[in-house]
Amino acid sequence: MNLVFRQATPADHAEVRRITREAYLHAGHFTADHPYMSVLEDVEHRAEHAEVWVAEASGAVVAAVTLTFAGQPYSEIAVDNELEFRMLAVDPAVQGGGIGRVVVRRVIEHAQSLPAIRAISITSATFMGRAHALYESLGFQRVPKRDWYVPGEDVLLWVFRLELQRWLPAA
Repeated sequence: MNLVFRQATPADHAEVRRITREAYLHAGHFTADHPYMSVLEDVEHRAEHAEVWVAEASGAVVAAVTLTFAGQPYSEIAVDNELEFRMLAVDPAVQGGGIGRVVVRRVIEHAQSLPAIRAISITSATFMGRAHALYESLGFQRVPKRDWYVPGEDVLLWVFRLELQRWLPAA
């Protein structure tokens, strides 16, 4: 699949907002009036405090993801030397074609290009079964000791982690 994976620009924000909103609603994860929807829709705030990336196919944005690092405002679980990705969303109009898999692979490739990063972490609600299958198929492993509950809600979030492989040149 020929996707361009790049950091979002302000011109992409409206499309990232639409895709994220529609993907979460289409999957039935939240209702339109759920408080977390306003967090998902505030792309400008995310872009100011994290890295928002998009996947483009034939010149159209078809997916978005947010990358963050330990200690940054959008980091929920990242520890030192970990890249955390959040809010992965694929336009419902093109879901099922492997775009989510390609985006996660591009996140892995990007993380491998960052010398200080040794692993990738992701939090996923227990009800996001399709996401869990995707992460596990790409080598992510559950880390139950890092699972956590959304403050003030009875929602358990699972943590998945991928240890990056570093190929060192022969001595």
